[in-house]
Amino acid sequence: MSWDEPKSISRAFDDLRSDYDMSRESRFVRRRTGLAPQGAAADYHYRSAWRYYYDIEQARDVDRNDDLIGQGITRAVTNTIQEGFTLDPRTGDDGLDLELRERWRAFAGDEEQCDIQGEFTFHDFEEFALRSMFVDGDIVFLGLETGQLQAIEAHAVRTHTDKDNTVLGVQLDEYRRRLAYYIATDPIDPHQTTILEDGDPIPVRDANGNRQLFHLYDPKRMTQTRGVTAFAPIFKIAGMREDIDFAMLVQRQVASCFAIFRKRGFDGGMPPHSDPGYGEAETIQVDGGGVRYINHVTPGMEIIGQPGEELQGFSPDIGGGGYEFQLKMAVQVLGINIGLPLVLMLLDASETNFSGFRGAMEEARKGFKANQRTLVRRFHTPIYKWKVRQWIASDPVLRRLSTRPQFDLFSHKWNLPGYAYIEPTKDAQGEALRLSNSLTSPRRLHAERGVEWSELAEEIVSDNAEAISAAKRVAAAMNREDGDTQPVHWRELISLPMPAGVQMTMSDPNAPKDGGTGEMSSLGRRQYQNNRKAIDDLLGQLADGEISEQRTRAELSALGLADATIDELLADLSGE
Repeated sequence: MSWDEPKSISRAFDDLRSDYDMSRESRFVRRRTGLAPQGAAADYHYRSAWRYYYDIEQARDVDRNDDLIGQGITRAVTNTIQEGFTLDPRTGDDGLDLELRERWRAFAGDEEQCDIQGEFTFHDFEEFALRSMFVDGDIVFLGLETGQLQAIEAHAVRTHTDKDNTVLGVQLDEYRRRLAYYIATDPIDPHQTTILEDGDPIPVRDANGNRQLFHLYDPKRMTQTRGVTAFAPIFKIAGMREDIDFAMLVQRQVASCFAIFRKRGFDGGMPPHSDPGYGEAETIQVDGGGVRYINHVTPGMEIIGQPGEELQGFSPDIGGGGYEFQLKMAVQVLGINIGLPLVLMLLDASETNFSGFRGAMEEARKGFKANQRTLVRRFHTPIYKWKVRQWIASDPVLRRLSTRPQFDLFSHKWNLPGYAYIEPTKDAQGEALRLSNSLTSPRRLHAERGVEWSELAEEIVSDNAEAISAAKRVAAAMNREDGDTQPVHWRELISLPMPAGVQMTMSDPNAPKDGGTGEMSSLGRRQYQNNRKAIDDLLGQLADGEISEQRTRAELSALGLADATIDELLADLSGE
């Protein structure tokens, strides 16, 4: 077909579908506003500074006042942070690791050392930081020369006037590398707002090029300078849900009312509406200088008609209207934007079975772990390195060790908080199987659960040593008092846990070597009698020819008898 010929219907349809549907506006593709026609960096979408900071205040209002979203944020923070992150220094020397670990614990657990306000520990900072990342979009922490941290909330990172290469208070170079932050003054007087006066910016790095200012945010694009509240995609839905909930509550209040309608004839001697009725009411002036009573909708109200009016009965109905389904969908949309499934948003798993609950929790935990990794990368690790540099500068021993190539004072690992077993028995069996088949190491396995293996091993050994020492002391004292006729072994006074699948039989070490073998010496009386009866039954069946000798040997061995004992029993049965 030549180009001059008209196109066929199929050819025209193919041309019509040759690009993306989203490229054409239609009844199904709405016009989206605020887009850069030729593309732009992520900062383009919050180019209006006052809108950006106003959105922060709106998000904070939702966090304070929304009866669902604020609790959802608290739940997301709690599940992510839990008891806090555990530091594991890996300098190459055990003694040095212990020193740095103890120094960090002293710093992180003391409000005076950690916070310039003297109010919060590092664990508190972890929770505040993550909540601010969700609600405000970001937060900044400044490392001070005093060794303390100063928290700077998102609204305080700003400039009063336009600055070159500066985005919402963050000064960048041509490669978008952060150079400095402008920090506005927050007045102590609660009646005053932030003082917008441009002072000197605070450098991100000190004179040696080391970071001293730590910005926690979770960008969705590589060109994004500031964080954006997690409520941005769901703000309209949150407001609509509040309106619907309020309307439904009012509807049910109205439906709970009962009303008395009074029908009166005309009485020229009585002014209209001289009696306001039983419920709450207000009055308005009507034409002719009269007064009309307006009754509010309240339980037990009385509505009075005008003289000569006939009023109809009032019986409000509540229809289904799909409210429950609509509410559930709204809650699910709100939850997935902060990483919470419906069962966590509502703390109610009644709508699913155990498998559904477990699947939802496993998916939610993936999001919690992603948030943990963000905290480690942008918050924990840079702050720890800043603190180690301060320790090196103030301690001659650490300064000398930092120059030795065999030691790396900054090398470390953060053990992330783990999660409790959903099915304790099955989960524990799975972990035991991984260890027994060398699919993981004890160090890695316990790190997955937020436990440091070196500390756990030390505690296990210490606890067992203390228990064994106590048992030995008591056993020795008992043997001295009772004599040596029937000595007590220390193992009889303590029950140490045995690994799964391992059994141990105890026998009297003073029993004669040519005497009984002691296979059943550790059994209780009832179990001993049951075993004796089972042995007699097996020997009787063998004597009657009901079972073979091989089967008899196998079942006697299963009862715990040694081969020599089985040989003696069979020889006695045969009369040899």
